[in-house]
Amino acid sequence: MKHALPVTREADFSAWYQSVIAEADLAEESGVRGCMVIRPWGYGIWERIQRLLDDRIKATGHENCYFPLFIPLSYFEKEAEHVEGFAKEMAVVTHHRLIGDGKGGLTPDPAAKLEEPLVVRPTSEMVIGSAFARWIQSWRDLPVLINQWANVVRWEMRTRMFLRTSEFLWQEGHTAHASADEAREETLRMLEVYREFSETCLAVHVVTGEKPENERFPGAVATYSIEAMMQDGKALQAGTSHFLGTNFASAQNIRFQNTSGEFELANTTSWGVSTRMIGAVIMVHGDDDGLRVPPAIAPWQVVIVPMLRDQPEDDAIVAYCRDLQKELAGLSTLGEPVRALLDLKPAKVATKRWGWVKKGAPVVIEVGGRDVAGGNVSVIRRDRLYREDGKLNSAVMPRGELIDTLSVMLAEMQGGLLAQSTEALRAQVAPVDDWSAVESHFAEGRRNPGWLDVRWSKPTGATLDKVVERLKALKLTIRNAPLGQTGCDDGPCIFTGEPAVERVLIGRAY
Repeated sequence: MKHALPVTREADFSAWYQSVIAEADLAEESGVRGCMVIRPWGYGIWERIQRLLDDRIKATGHENCYFPLFIPLSYFEKEAEHVEGFAKEMAVVTHHRLIGDGKGGLTPDPAAKLEEPLVVRPTSEMVIGSAFARWIQSWRDLPVLINQWANVVRWEMRTRMFLRTSEFLWQEGHTAHASADEAREETLRMLEVYREFSETCLAVHVVTGEKPENERFPGAVATYSIEAMMQDGKALQAGTSHFLGTNFASAQNIRFQNTSGEFELANTTSWGVSTRMIGAVIMVHGDDDGLRVPPAIAPWQVVIVPMLRDQPEDDAIVAYCRDLQKELAGLSTLGEPVRALLDLKPAKVATKRWGWVKKGAPVVIEVGGRDVAGGNVSVIRRDRLYREDGKLNSAVMPRGELIDTLSVMLAEMQGGLLAQSTEALRAQVAPVDDWSAVESHFAEGRRNPGWLDVRWSKPTGATLDKVVERLKALKLTIRNAPLGQTGCDDGPCIFTGEPAVERVLIGRAY
């Protein structure tokens, strides 16, 4: 069996990941360290993510808006813990004009120095909180439920496309509430939106849970995450939701007059997912032939490739394909019209076929002269690419049968990818009861170790710092404490020996 990519997952997972991105035309380096050019197929996947998630966000009562890319430094200085958490990652604008340096280059004009430095948006709690302080006066103004789709900049030292880049695309929701209970409910509601979206649309099974104290968003009271299992056994934090309490409201004077006429601080939340989700799709669903895109987020679910040979019959083949495209576009699957593309680019059929295989298009249909004469099509399913004998699984079927079965086929593919993701995660999580078992499990040289499920006493302060150092020595982190735990079985925390109050997942992560 010959694979389309130059490197396999087994040989070098990291190189394989980069190869998928390149061969699937998802993105490329931009010339600025840590910044990428997202190419049409990659951006098309992001557009699908945006559309499907945006519908879910609006269905929960949130409205979209937009805030500036530049944020005054003084806004960050109001919340000490928040600014400390992001200080090392901030890109700062100090001048508004360049002048010639006399050597053919450009340099900042000393006369154009800004009175106050501007931070290029790393996240928008501070600038949005400033707006909330203006907007909110009375209990009647609450809750405020907003979201924005934007780009942010965090000056990463070690970058990897889609997973950790200096500039990335995301959505960030921000809300203000009259009570802590209402804000906590909002935090968990949006976490559940992320879970359902990830599993329904990305076909990526995730674990929802609360982050430990050391992994909280700077300035938050509690941080929750969805964690996904990659094929190499590492975790990927695919989304977060934060209960901020009154910390940001206190720093920014977000107050309201309650029904008794007294002034109170609002409770706020924030939550977001980013283009990192595309990285999750690659590492959860990709194979040694490239990407496999779940039909729900595929820019084109079906690609029709006519087999043209510069012969008189070519016009009839193209006409047959155009009619087929119209028929397919009239179908519905997964609650939307089928997205079908007719690929008429001047390239060899085999080149186009494998190009779409590497991109991960769910279904590729080839049509030649014999197919037209017999009223047939040749169908390649990306989730069943090879037969048992290792040859390409290209199935000839009547055109009518394709029309009758395509909607179910795409839905079946979507469900099948989720089932594979769910099975892979569950198979790579194991409970252990002592630290020596952790050390043994993550011993050097072990491939795809997955995660461990351990008892946890929720230590804080210096005790937690010691736990973090022990984990760091093995390149491990606590991913989260899964929600829905009904109580921890009797036994000590494997780190402190104190009585455990819950279980947490630990593992290596991106």
